[in-house]
Amino acid sequence: MRIAQIAPLIESVPPKFYGGTERVVSYLTEELVAQGHDVTLFASGDSETSAKLIPCCKTSLRSNPAVRDPIPYYMMMLDKVRKMASNFDVLHFHIDQFHFPIFRTIADKTLTTLHGRQDLPDLQLLYKAFPEMGLVSISNSQRQPIPFANFAGTVYHGLPKNLHRPTFAPRGGYLAFLGRISPEKRLDRAIEIARAVGFPLKIAAKIDAVDVEYFEARIKPLLQGDDVQFVGEIGDSEKGKFLGEASALLFPIDWPEPFGMVMIEAMACGTPVLAFDHGSVREVIDEGVTGFIVDDVEGGIAAIPRLLALDRARVRRQFDERFTATSMAKAYVALYGRAFAASSHLPRNNEEPTAAVEALMN
Repeated sequence: MRIAQIAPLIESVPPKFYGGTERVVSYLTEELVAQGHDVTLFASGDSETSAKLIPCCKTSLRSNPAVRDPIPYYMMMLDKVRKMASNFDVLHFHIDQFHFPIFRTIADKTLTTLHGRQDLPDLQLLYKAFPEMGLVSISNSQRQPIPFANFAGTVYHGLPKNLHRPTFAPRGGYLAFLGRISPEKRLDRAIEIARAVGFPLKIAAKIDAVDVEYFEARIKPLLQGDDVQFVGEIGDSEKGKFLGEASALLFPIDWPEPFGMVMIEAMACGTPVLAFDHGSVREVIDEGVTGFIVDDVEGGIAAIPRLLALDRARVRRQFDERFTATSMAKAYVALYGRAFAASSHLPRNNEEPTAAVEALMN
């Protein structure tokens, strides 16, 4: 099957540090290649992949201080994809909805994975305006604000099975917070819970420019003392140790989380998760097996003893059963096949790249 993966340009694929969507695109692309598909990745030029790479900007936009507006780069990327569309059996987009007007005439060979929140009123108008565009949700809860949209299916994120080794006897003696510092992630709740139960808290997190003021005003004053350590932004190579040595991960969100990659990253390390009951949490966490789900800080504090008593080997087994990249890729291939059956675009395997593809790769 000839598959195009169209990735965001903000980060490389995979990202060097934080970058959930780009990381998922990388895992999916590599697994599709491993399963024998002919995959082309449209991404920033500093991306690394075993697929054919079509560079759509020299480096990731976040790493280039000269970039002020990302939209021109996306317009140029979409022009490349449109010119090459006939080379592929399916075009799989991961860039929100920028491509809808350009690709609606060939909507039957496209899929768009929605990676963000969908509860914003403006989006309802958009999906009603482009009803032919096939969508993929990353959790069933993500669909709730737009039940009328053209969903082909739900596919949960997955990680390469051997990306993180589980740690069944952690020695760190700390609780972990991993992700992004922003109002909806509620790091303040994590700090309050950790201090209440007498555990150190280690924070590995990114601070976006839009959240610097929030960090300075609300979070930085809470970082005083030896019991809270701000590690900063970390990449995949550091996550295994950071999460594996933690006694538990705290995920005290206050927003409709579409999926929450950090939860399955912790599970891959055998680390149980304490999560607040929003968004996808009940679809990802198996209550009493991989973690506990609470409604407030008081509930979180009360759940910590039970959380720390969970069987870490069983946590890892649940990850293996539910959230591997292999399972994710197989689910997407099933959706690709369904699209072909509906559209009469039949897959052709093992073909050489056309001259147009080779020209754009060079």
